[in-house]
Amino acid sequence: MRYLVLDALAERARHGYEVIQAIEQRSGDAYRPSPGVIYPTLQMLEELGHARVTEAEGRKVYEITDAGREDLKANREYVDAFYERFAEVSWESFAEDISDVMKRVGSLMKMLRHAMHRGRLTPAVLARTVKVLDKAAAEIEELLGEDGDRRGGRRP
Repeated sequence: MRYLVLDALAERARHGYEVIQAIEQRSGDAYRPSPGVIYPTLQMLEELGHARVTEAEGRKVYEITDAGREDLKANREYVDAFYERFAEVSWESFAEDISDVMKRVGSLMKMLRHAMHRGRLTPAVLARTVKVLDKAAAEIEELLGEDGDRRGGRRP
């Protein structure tokens, strides 16, 4: 947390709430640290000499010191790794596409159910259907980078 706070302070001097907002914004609103984490971290950074407190408009404002900049520079990879976790687009942005895939799976189930009721799922058709589905599942697993052994279904 200390490096995230130093990173926020490196941009400009901030009061505690602004540090919270900066981290939340940089994480794409995926992470919002609590005041119970931020204020003790700011105090610790002040005690270490990595931040100093000034007063602006009657409020404490924290700014990074040269020692804080050096500490941040030496540990930049932790900050970058933290924010990279949030850089990938979330599944919610693809909700419509996911819905389309689920509709197609539902249509497939409906088609199979309809064929079953009409007596069209003979043993030969079922065997070919299983092969087609196994091939499709294997290709999808490859796209997803999944381990095929974890899937409970048949293997081609």
